[in-house]
Amino acid sequence: MATDTLRNVVLVHGGFVDGSGWQGVYGSLSRDGFRVSIVQNPTLSLDGDAAATRSILDAQDGPAVLAGHSYGGAIITEAGTHPNVAALVYVCAFAPVSQPEAVATLIAQAAAGPAGQ
Repeated sequence: MATDTLRNVVLVHGGFVDGSGWQGVYGSLSRDGFRVSIVQNPTLSLDGDAAATRSILDAQDGPAVLAGHSYGGAIITEAGTHPNVAALVYVCAFAPVSQPEAVATLIAQAAAGPAGQ
């Protein structure tokens, strides 16, 4: 069962998909007592997607865990300074270390390493 102090979870999908990919996670967390929201970001720009995520965070009734998959990692990094964010969770996600670090830059860097050869 979720704790009284941290019961909100906000899930952010990656690029080229929508929030329905989180359906299984949503069901599991909801059954465990968490309040789960899934961001339907427009994936037109990082700024727009971060704004969509912040609007969901604004609606939370307390602190939230913010989780992102793939490109969603860049979004949660950008939106992670919101006062309702208690933790960031990167699920096979881009984790930019500098602001703003483009996802295209991260992909290029990954391809240049040993795993990309």
